[in-house]
Amino acid sequence: MAFKISDIDDSQAPLLEHLVELRGRLMRAVAAFLVAFAVCFYFADDIFGFLVKPLTAAFPAGEGKLIYTKLYEAFFVEVKIAVFAAFFVSFPVIANQIWAFIAPGLYANEKKAFLPFLIATPILFTMGAALAYYVVMPTAFHFFLGFQGSAGGLQLEALPGTGDYLSLVMQFILAFGISFLLPVLLMLLNRAGIVTREQSVAARRYVIVGIFIIAAVATPPDVISQLLLALPLILLFEGTLLLMWFTEKRDAKQKMASESEAQSTVEAPAE
Repeated sequence: MAFKISDIDDSQAPLLEHLVELRGRLMRAVAAFLVAFAVCFYFADDIFGFLVKPLTAAFPAGEGKLIYTKLYEAFFVEVKIAVFAAFFVSFPVIANQIWAFIAPGLYANEKKAFLPFLIATPILFTMGAALAYYVVMPTAFHFFLGFQGSAGGLQLEALPGTGDYLSLVMQFILAFGISFLLPVLLMLLNRAGIVTREQSVAARRYVIVGIFIIAAVATPPDVISQLLLALPLILLFEGTLLLMWFTEKRDAKQKMASESEAQSTVEAPAE
């Protein structure tokens, strides 16, 4: 079968249109990020002040300080803060651009199935980040500062650097925020037919072991932080299994109802 040049041109047209649209979406997303970065860089001191509060509360009243040993360290800390904060500020715009690009290629039922996951992702991430900031970080910092004192006649004093502290805070927030997306991942796999509830239940012991391994790798090397990450993840896993049970039961009822309706439609003319 021979193809005409016009057929090739027609097939290329939709691709070019998609590429042009993709470029526009990316430019809007990048522009939103750059605007958010400029704003966050202007308020970098205030944002860092907010991130420092758990450490300030962990020190005795009026004590504690942050230091930097490189002349340029404080500047790059503010740049990292601006990048870190700008991503969260601009995420709604970025997510909207991603959704606007892929949504036209989805069927109505696919949009209906995918949209809850898009909404749940920032909510679960925020819950994990809030747990890290308000519970885990203060607890861990109190534990770490408990080692201050004296050893061999020398004074042991915690003098955290600004760059090291920011890296630790980012590690806590990202570790807990990303880990709290476990239900989204499991439900997507379940809705796609890759993983069933029965398979998840059978693999429960391995999942729990994996959760503790992730907690050990993602958090600082202290048992308290690891437990404060592992225990909520286990609860989220069990909650996801319950949600899978409800969704699979609902889907089974809908399937039976549609089959019954189809059968009654076929039998109607025969009567």
